[in-house]
Amino acid sequence: MSLVVVPVRYPLSKHSRRTLERAIEIARTRDAALTVLHVNLYQNGKKVTRVDLKNAVEKAFGRIERARYVVRTGFLVEESILDEVAAEGADIVVIGSKQASRLRRLFQRFTDNPDIDQYLRRHLDCEVITVESARA
Repeated sequence: MSLVVVPVRYPLSKHSRRTLERAIEIARTRDAALTVLHVNLYQNGKKVTRVDLKNAVEKAFGRIERARYVVRTGFLVEESILDEVAAEGADIVVIGSKQASRLRRLFQRFTDNPDIDQYLRRHLDCEVITVESARA
């Protein structure tokens, strides 16, 4: 079965809701499992739990079939996302355009290839789908 990973903020921001909505649609269309990921940053000292994340998502979208809720802790959101994608063998990663920009900057530090999709395909063998921020 395919796996879609979607990193989100907690509490769910307007952008996270839009990204999550797209990830749910992709998971349903492709008959895939869905991992909703939140990263607690060490430096922020906030401790979001898996139950907090699940409750927030289900309040916004209802119960989602084949959904898994994961909370990781790290110093860099981007690095934690990449670790989760690699560890789970994700087929698809759905990220918001703001996260894509952060990942692009991170990759530019380590590689001369700013194309996140190509980088992840080469190193993690997954598809990256970027969701544009909602227009006001």
